[in-house]
Amino acid sequence: MGQKKAQEKPNIVVILCDDLGYGDLSAYGHPTIKTPHLDNMAQKGILMTNCYSSAPVCSPSRAGLLTGKSPNKVGIYDFIPGYKRSDDLRDLVHLQEFENTIPSVLKSAGYATCLSGKWHCSSRFNSDAQPKPDYFGFDHWFATHNNASPSHQNPSNFVRNGNKVGELEGFSCQIVVDEAIGWLNTKPTNQPFYLQITFHEPHEPIASPQQLIDKYLPLSENEAQAKYFANVENMDLAVGRLLNYLEENKLENTLIFFTSDNGPETLMRYSRAKHSYGSPGELKGMKLWTNEAGIRVPGILYWMGNETFNGTSDAVISALDLMPTLAEISGVQLENKHELDGESFVKWIKTGQKKRVKPLVWAFYDALNQQRVAMRSEDWKVLATLTVDGKELPKLHNLYDGNEALVKSAKLTNFELYDIKNDLGETNNLASSKPKVLKKMKKVMEEEYQLLLEESFIWRREN
Repeated sequence: MGQKKAQEKPNIVVILCDDLGYGDLSAYGHPTIKTPHLDNMAQKGILMTNCYSSAPVCSPSRAGLLTGKSPNKVGIYDFIPGYKRSDDLRDLVHLQEFENTIPSVLKSAGYATCLSGKWHCSSRFNSDAQPKPDYFGFDHWFATHNNASPSHQNPSNFVRNGNKVGELEGFSCQIVVDEAIGWLNTKPTNQPFYLQITFHEPHEPIASPQQLIDKYLPLSENEAQAKYFANVENMDLAVGRLLNYLEENKLENTLIFFTSDNGPETLMRYSRAKHSYGSPGELKGMKLWTNEAGIRVPGILYWMGNETFNGTSDAVISALDLMPTLAEISGVQLENKHELDGESFVKWIKTGQKKRVKPLVWAFYDALNQQRVAMRSEDWKVLATLTVDGKELPKLHNLYDGNEALVKSAKLTNFELYDIKNDLGETNNLASSKPKVLKKMKKVMEEEYQLLLEESFIWRREN
């Protein structure tokens, strides 16, 4: 595979937040939360108004970002719980050995690679029974299975390259950036790097610096909301520290992509979600919804030392696009490019414009809303329920040999159609008033969903 010269390869930083809502940054219009470092990054680079995650929940979203493939194709349909017992199928789910990932691709192009933060792509975290982050190309990894525990403050569940670290002093986002900077200080100077920062913020259980909580108390409904606002700003401060390091060390040819794994958590959806005051902005739904707020997320791209489009872009960009984009930038010819659902946005970086060839499709069988399947095609958004013999398909965590026939017999029904460019809140269902458009979009959605279903990974109980 052809590769560019090492000195021409940019450094790459991907920053992924956890449950950060579309409306949670001041750059996206939050009336209270201050995120000056991300705002400044957006002013220097590109702020995306149509940036999508690959799923409305954490584990599949991360798997999609890492592989460039729909998470259904890699067999990660829902969040992955920690391992408890071998007879629970969910406890066996993991990113599998044969999957190609961004760090493994970039490592083949001469990159040093590092993961710092949340992993959540295996049930048996840090166990030889399932692949660890290093298997997928990370030279150095410092991670937790899922949440920072017992909270963001003084977490005790980090593992560094397979070794438990023990309790750490400070807040998770700052600790994650400390580790990243420490790694950057030790890697070979002339080697390009891929750094994946996966913050736990602002996922519950939330903990924030008291100084920031005090700042937001007079501006909040209650202390719990002040803690959430402070949590987002603390994350922004951590991003600022990383940006300052890159600038001070003159790492000028560095592409930075900032986004979130899914939309904001619903307040008190479960008992520990008492600080979940995330904002969907103008969008409908929340995390775990196939409506826009579950999957449309903040997105900022800033390429230090490189001339790019500057401003706000309404081009449709997906986390799935990172794999083909970063491969192209690093000069790697992907052997499995035809298998990917993402599309390279290298040209978009220069122009701010992109026309997608393939629609974006989400099939989330555990959605909180009735529409389990959603599709974005140009300016249209289509949603549909799944029914079997006139009854709604039961909620499912995974596809396996015990429910494969049931899922594959389900039909797409009760279609909804939205002009998503002009109706962000999905308030005006045009299914009745735009029959020709609906007919066309239904056909596309049925074809795309069928292709996705045929290529979805089916877990087998004997495995």
